[in-house]
Order: sequence, then structure tokens, then C-alpha cells
Amino acid sequence: MKQLLTAKEEELMNVFWEKGEMCIRDLVNALPDPKPSYTTVSTQVSFLENKGFLTRRPVANTFIYEIAISEKKYRGSTVNRIVERYYNNSFASVVSQFLEDEKLDVNELKEIIAQIEKNS
Repeated sequence: MKQLLTAKEEELMNVFWEKGEMCIRDLVNALPDPKPSYTTVSTQVSFLENKGFLTRRPVANTFIYEIAISEKKYRGSTVNRIVERYYNNSFASVVSQFLEDEKLDVNELKEIIAQIEKNS
């Protein structure tokens, strides 16, 4: 997946990932105040559909939008892009960065190693 989400698109996708399929009106109602207009949300949903994040199906006189890319898949591809771009495709460099910045301690690293050994 090569498409990135804008901040507004990610906000909408987070609602879809939390609540599942819905129509535009339900999406607008699920957003925090002050709510954007129906037209604004509709335009953003069209962008999400064009990017392949959502699909739609007609129901009566509206469309129901469904998730086409899971949150896990999107987040994973985003992490992969960051590692590729900033860490020369090295996850070990990412872990080193976290250790240097004290975002990860030795016990957490040992837990990660144990998980890797368990899954191998």
C-alpha cells in the first residue's frame, strides 16, 4: 500500500475502524463537536474510497461504506515506510534508537526477544 492518509482522513478511518461500516450521516454523528458539514465528510470519504481504504454499496437511497484496509495493515505499512525511509530498512536501528532515547528499557527488550524466540 503506497497511499498515506491525511490527518483528517485518518480521523475518519479511526471511526470506521472502531465502529465498522456506516453511511455518511452516521459518520458525521460519530465525529466530535464541532462536527464538520455533511458535504465536507462526504468529500473526504470519496477520497478514502478513491485511495482504496473504503468501498461502498448502495442501500435504499444512500451508500454504506465498508472498510477495505484494516487498521493493522495500515499501521504496519506505515511503520515499514518509516523504517525504510529513516532507518535504512533496519528494524535493529529502530530498536537502537528507542534504547538510546530511553523509550525502551532492557526488560522490555528481553520481553521482545522472548516473543521472537517463542514465535520462531
